[in-house]
Amino acid sequence: MTPSNCRHFGTTAGGEEVLAVRLDNGLLSCEILTYGATLRALWVPDRTGRRRDVVLGYDTLEEYQTREGYFGALVGRYANRIAAGRFTLGGKEYVLARNDGDNHLHGGLVGFSHRVWRLEELTAGMAVLELDSPDGEEGYPGNLRVRVTYELEGSSLVLRCQSRCDRETVCSLTNHSYFNLAGHDGGEVLEERVCIHAQSYTPAGPGSIPTGEIAPVAGTPMDLRELTAIGAHVDDDFPQLRQAGGYDHNYVVDGRWGALRPAARAVDPRSGIVLTLDTTLPGVQLYTANFVAPGCPGKGGAHYGPRHAFCLETQFFPDSPNHPQFPSPVLRGGEPREDVTRYTFSLDGSGA
Repeated sequence: MTPSNCRHFGTTAGGEEVLAVRLDNGLLSCEILTYGATLRALWVPDRTGRRRDVVLGYDTLEEYQTREGYFGALVGRYANRIAAGRFTLGGKEYVLARNDGDNHLHGGLVGFSHRVWRLEELTAGMAVLELDSPDGEEGYPGNLRVRVTYELEGSSLVLRCQSRCDRETVCSLTNHSYFNLAGHDGGEVLEERVCIHAQSYTPAGPGSIPTGEIAPVAGTPMDLRELTAIGAHVDDDFPQLRQAGGYDHNYVVDGRWGALRPAARAVDPRSGIVLTLDTTLPGVQLYTANFVAPGCPGKGGAHYGPRHAFCLETQFFPDSPNHPQFPSPVLRGGEPREDVTRYTFSLDGSGA
């Protein structure tokens, strides 16, 4: 018998059924797809009490299968980029699928974002999904099992990613939600204010591959340690911003990684909605939807475009397998790892 908070969403070209599950705890509600373990919708109360859906998404499975952007998806085995699709582990070089020019991006040609996950457990406020990635998939070593839990806890949505592999591999998972705290159909987010708890970031070179440097944000437009409107500096004449068309950079989250600690905060002056982000992971990628196509069709007849959202992707640093000075994304054979990210929502009391 199908639970009342579970519905048929579509069938893939390969004949796999995709489910949509709805979680609701009376404060927040969300919808998650078994396709890509995708956060398709997240309803949050604004200052008037009306619930707004604050993540971009699509209405049909076909759009998730064919359109770019990774809207709301769980991406892996490795979030972000690996230079030239190559890394060395245990003295052996591994060659990955290259799907972003000469580089490997978000797990490769298919990746976890375009797989159908197993729904292992479902309650009113929690969904547990699981996926197996066989040895050699997209070029990665080891048989990897990933278990992802979405759980509503009070005014928070908590994401727990558990990974275990039968041999040494690299693994970095993230949720790739595009947030607009005025609502997914709220247009540009240039007035939304963002704070990232990071003294430094990892500058990138061509192809958005880190140079290996860990650079201070102080004195640059990359400094977001205080709440700053996204539009204040996104188009500054600064090499890193010019190269990426805006913010698309990894920040080194303050504090000891492995411990749950503050990573970012965002406020929308129109809705009054505040997002506070905590994570155990070492980095967070701020992306200001620079390459979303103008007029991109979205949910409910909405149209999206550049700067219509921002992403806060908690992660190991891009290209970490090729930079030993970065926090290590290596997952030891037989040793489980759990990465936690918590999205907490509140209201701005200023009435701005």
